[in-house]
Amino acid sequence: MTTSDLIIIGAGPGGYRAAEYAAKQGLKVVIFEGAEVGGTCLNVGCIPTKTYVHSATFAEARERMAAVVPQLRAGVESILSHPNITLVREKAIFIDSNTVEASPSGEVWSGGNIIIATGSETKWLPIKDIDDPRVVDSTGLLNLDTLPKRLAIIGAGVIGMEFASVFNRFGSEVTVIEYLKECLPALDGDIAKRLRKTLEKCGITFKMKTAVENIADIDADVILMATGRKPRILADFANVGFEYDERQGIKVDENFETTVKGIYAIGDVNGRQMLAHAAEMQAVHAVNHLLGKADAIRFDNMPAAIFTTPEAACVGPTEDLLKEQGVAYECHKAFHRANGKALTMNETEGMLKLFSEPDAGRILGCHAFGAHSADMVQEVSVLMCRDTTIAQLRDMVHIHPTLNELLLSAAQV
Repeated sequence: MTTSDLIIIGAGPGGYRAAEYAAKQGLKVVIFEGAEVGGTCLNVGCIPTKTYVHSATFAEARERMAAVVPQLRAGVESILSHPNITLVREKAIFIDSNTVEASPSGEVWSGGNIIIATGSETKWLPIKDIDDPRVVDSTGLLNLDTLPKRLAIIGAGVIGMEFASVFNRFGSEVTVIEYLKECLPALDGDIAKRLRKTLEKCGITFKMKTAVENIADIDADVILMATGRKPRILADFANVGFEYDERQGIKVDENFETTVKGIYAIGDVNGRQMLAHAAEMQAVHAVNHLLGKADAIRFDNMPAAIFTTPEAACVGPTEDLLKEQGVAYECHKAFHRANGKALTMNETEGMLKLFSEPDAGRILGCHAFGAHSADMVQEVSVLMCRDTTIAQLRDMVHIHPTLNELLLSAAQV
C-alpha cells in the first residue's frame, strides 16, 4: 500500500487545481485520471467549444480545435509534473473511506484526505427513439467531420445556445426546441429575450414552450441533446458512506466536505455550481480547509458567461428573482448603441442591467448581452466581492473608449 497526504480523483479543472495548490503547500498528492487530463472542459467542453466560437468556418474550427486542445492538455501535464504530485493514469475505486484501488493495476493507495472531482456527464431525457443515430450530445457534435445541413437542438440552455449561434454562423439551418417559455433561465428575462430576438434575426428558429415526445418527429440531419449535465456518480461511492443523490450530486457543507470527515467533493459532482472556474475556486477552498487556512472566497458571487454571438453574461440575481424575494432594488440600464467603442466596433446590439440597493447602495448584480459582456460582468463581480456601492462605482475612472464605460453610464442613471 502506498500512502500520500491527499488523494484526488479526477484531473479536470477542480482536480488539477487542487493538486497544484496542495503540492505548493507542501502536501504529497496522488491524482487519478482514467481518461485525458483536463476533464470535460478542456477535452470536450468549454475549450473546444470556444475554438468553434472564434472560428469563421467549420473547417477552421476543426483545425483549431485539433491544435488548441493538445497544447492546453500539455500545460496541465506540466502542472501535474510537480515533484509533490504523482499522476496515476488509471481509474480510482473506493475500497473504504481512506483507501482507493487503481484500476486495472490493482495498486492500493491510502491518504489522510480525499478530494472527489469526477465532474459531470450528459443528462439524457427519456424521449422515445432517443437511440436514433442522428442524436448526439455535445461531445458527439464536436466529433462531427461534416457540417450538418439541418441541426435541431433540444434545450436552450448554455450548451444549446452556444452551439446554435456557432452552427448558424457556419451555415447550418438551426432550430432550437425548448420546453420553457424563455432561453437561458439563469439570465435576466429581459436580457435573455433580447438575446434570443437578436439570434432570430440571424436566422435561428426557436420553438419555445415545446416538449419533444418523439425523436422521429424532428426533421433534421443531426439532433443535439442539450438538456444539461448531471453529476458523475460512481458505483463505488457506496463503499464510503457519504450522502449523495444520483441527480443532485454529493452532499457537501460550506467547505465542500462530505458527510464523511476528510472526504471532499468539488466541482460538478457536488451539483452546486457547474462551472469550471467554480470548480477551481472550490478546490482552493477545500485544500485551505484541510490545511486549517482561512480565505475570503465569495461563492455567493459566481459570474458566468454564454459565448453566443453576441455573448451574454451574469452575476447575482435576476430582476424577477429580486421581485420574487421581496428585495428592494434599483435597476440601472445602459445600451451598446450609446457607447463610442461599441459604435466603432459595429457592435451596437447589446444591453446591460445593473441592480443595486436603493439610494446608491450596494451593487446586487449585473446581467448583460452584447460584445464584451463577460468582461463587464467580471468587473462587477470583483466589485461585489468588496461590497461596492453604486455611489462608489460612479467615482471610479474608466478608460475611454471602452465598452466597460457602459457600467459607468448605468451607474450615473
